[in-house]
Amino acid sequence: MTDTSVFTPHGKHLVAGDWVASAETFASEPAHGPSYKFSVGTVDLVNTACEAAEDAFWTYGYTSREERAVFLEAIADEIEARAEAITEIGTQETGLPEGRLQGERGRTTGQLRLFATHIREGAYLDRRIDEALPDRQPLPRPELRMIQRPIGPVAVFGASNFPLAFSTAGGDTAAALAAGCPVVVKGHSAHPGTGEIVAEAIHAAIDKTGMPKGVFSLIQGGKRDVGTALVQHPLIKAVGFTGSLGGGRALFDLCAQRPEPIPFFGELGSVNPMFILPEAAAARGDTIGAGWAGSLTMGAGQFCTNPGIAVIAKGPDGDAIVAAAAQALSAVAPQTMLTDGIAAAYAAGKARFHDRNSVRPVLETESEGRCASPNLYETDAQTYLQDHALGEEVFGPLGLVIRTETPEQMVELAKGFEGQLTATLHMDAGDALLARKLLPVLERKAGRVMANNFPTGVEVADAMVHGGPYPASTNFGATSVGTMSIRRFLRPVCFQNIPEAVLPADLV
Repeated sequence: MTDTSVFTPHGKHLVAGDWVASAETFASEPAHGPSYKFSVGTVDLVNTACEAAEDAFWTYGYTSREERAVFLEAIADEIEARAEAITEIGTQETGLPEGRLQGERGRTTGQLRLFATHIREGAYLDRRIDEALPDRQPLPRPELRMIQRPIGPVAVFGASNFPLAFSTAGGDTAAALAAGCPVVVKGHSAHPGTGEIVAEAIHAAIDKTGMPKGVFSLIQGGKRDVGTALVQHPLIKAVGFTGSLGGGRALFDLCAQRPEPIPFFGELGSVNPMFILPEAAAARGDTIGAGWAGSLTMGAGQFCTNPGIAVIAKGPDGDAIVAAAAQALSAVAPQTMLTDGIAAAYAAGKARFHDRNSVRPVLETESEGRCASPNLYETDAQTYLQDHALGEEVFGPLGLVIRTETPEQMVELAKGFEGQLTATLHMDAGDALLARKLLPVLERKAGRVMANNFPTGVEVADAMVHGGPYPASTNFGATSVGTMSIRRFLRPVCFQNIPEAVLPADLV
C-alpha cells in the first residue's frame, strides 16, 4: 500500500469510479495550514452520479448481506489505513483537536463494523410469514411473506460539525449502504480535503470487494443548484441531511414538491433542555452547574446535542447552580469554530440575547474572528413562554437559564418546548413525583430522554434514537444514529404466493 500518512488533495470529484475535475474551483478555508483548490460541483455531475447509482442498484441492491457486510468492513479498514492523513487534514480544515478527530474516526469505523454485524444477523429485515390456509372458510388465505427491501439510490449531505461521523462515510452513508442502497454524497465545503481522502478509502474498498463503481459518488461543494438538483433528481429515493433548520427545511420542501415526493431525513436543530429538579439541586448543584458548563462548551458548543437551556427553580439552590456554571464557563478559553460562517452566526445569536431586556446576562464575553467564548443568560419561565425567539438554537457555547416559580410551572414550561433531540432530568430519589409528571411530556417532545447525564454523547447502539419531533428532525419516526437508522432506507414488500425458487434469498 502507498504511504497515506502525507496527503495533498487533488481537488476532484469521485463519480462512478472516476476522479473528475470541473472547470470552476473554490479554495478551502482551513482554520490553519495550507488552503487547497477544489472543483465545484455541477448539475451535470449530479446527473451522471445518480444515473450510475441507479445502474449500480440493480447489482448492489441484490447482493447478499454477507457481501455488503464485507464491503462495510473494507471501508472501515481503508479509513484506518489513512488514519494519520485524515487527522492531519481534518484538524487543519476544522480547527478541531487531534483527539477529537481520532475519536470521531473511531466512531465512524466502529459504526461501519457494527452495521456489518447487524445485517449479518438479519433481524433488521423484520421477516414475517403467514402460512397459507387453503381450507379456511368462508375464504381461503394465501401465503404471505413480508420483508424489508432497499429503496434505491440515496443522497447524503455532509455535515459541517462532524467531518467524519456525519459526512462522507458517516452514519447516513453507512446506513444506506448497509440497507443495499447506492449513495451520492454532496460534500461540505468546510472540510473538502477530509471528504476527499475518505472518498478515496471508499473507492479502494469498492475495488477490493468488486462492488459496482456507481455504488458511491462524492460531489464536492458547489452552488445551491447542486443540492437542488440532487434532491430533485428522479432517481434519488431518499435524502439524509444534518445541518441548519433553514437549509434543511428548504431541502425538505423540495423533496415534498417533487412529482414523486421522497422522504427527507433531516436532523436540524435542538436546544436540548435540562430540567434540574429541587432535590438534585440541593444535593449537588455545584457539580451539576460545572458539568453543564463542560457539556455546553465541548467542541466549542458545536454539537446538535448541546444542552443550551437549563430549567432551574428560583431560590438559593438554583442560584448556586447558576453561579457554579458561570464560574466554570469563565475559565474556558476561546475555542476555534468550524467555519467563519458558523462563527458569524454565533456572534449574531449572542447579539440576539444581548439586545433583549427580557434576559439578564450572567456571563457575557466578546468573541473575535473564528474563535468563540462562552456566554450565559437568565430569564424567567413566563418571559420565555412569551418570547419564541429565546427557544431558537444558537450553535455555539451559549446557555440560557430559565427560572421557575413552582413545580407546576416546570411542567407548563416543558409543554411549551418545541421538538427536541434530547431532554434531561437531573433528579434524586425525592424528585420522583415531579419526574413522573414531567416524563410523559418530555417523551412527546424528544427522541431521547435521560436522567443524570449530559446529552453531548450519542452512543452508536441498537437502542439509540437520534431524532425527534420537528424541528429537531423532519421525521419523528426515524433515527440517524444506531442500527435502527438502516430502516430509513428500506421499505416493506409483501410477496403473495410467490414460489420459493423465485423469492429473495432472505425470505426462503
